[in-house]
Amino acid sequence: MQIDPNSNADLSAQIATSIRDAIMTGGLIVDERLPSEAELADHFAVSRPTVREALKRLAAQSLIRTQRGASGGAFVNRLSYPEAYSQQITTSTLLLSMNAVSFETACEARYAMERACASLSAARRTADHLATMRAEIFRQGQPGLTDEAFCASDVAFHRALVDGAGNPVLSYQLAGAVEAMQPLMNIITFTARSREAIVNLHTDIANAIESQDGAAASAALTALETETLALAQSVFAARAKPLGQ
Repeated sequence: MQIDPNSNADLSAQIATSIRDAIMTGGLIVDERLPSEAELADHFAVSRPTVREALKRLAAQSLIRTQRGASGGAFVNRLSYPEAYSQQITTSTLLLSMNAVSFETACEARYAMERACASLSAARRTADHLATMRAEIFRQGQPGLTDEAFCASDVAFHRALVDGAGNPVLSYQLAGAVEAMQPLMNIITFTARSREAIVNLHTDIANAIESQDGAAASAALTALETETLALAQSVFAARAKPLGQ
């Protein structure tokens, strides 16, 4: 593990990157105890506060965990997919909100990825996944359901579809698409959409998943994408009109 003392980059960031790279390449393995702050300070020829800041950066990324006591210290963390979901969602949300990603681009990416797992979900979904989808469809059809609650139910429905693929890597990658992009789409389109139309399309998707027909599930997702884009275009067109027209 090395840093470049002549670099203009922040020393704590360099140390964090060096330790992260050692973890990623297997130089430091899961549950291995890192050298102490004093040892790391000597190794990198920096102060202990600088090392401490580097360790905070790594902890914020869930790459290490700290334990107190005689046998404590900093240890390489065993990161699980569920633990990483929130980071993926946060990152995706920031990318969408800060980089002016168009609605069409976000929609294209979200549905392309979900269609990719539709056939796997049709083949592998459990009774629990299907029950969740059916429960959310029922919830979406209830009178008096708020827009926010409808959006949350929408996310839960699609998350069950994604998780039904039985592939944690796909679930992780799609966490950003479903839980970051979907609320964005819902916020833009919920004032114009027909809940009945959405419920009907969700029912088509659930029926296809239940009958293990991946092609039909993919086709229903395409129909939902088309509906979503049409709604967005109508909303954007209405917003573009001068007041009074």
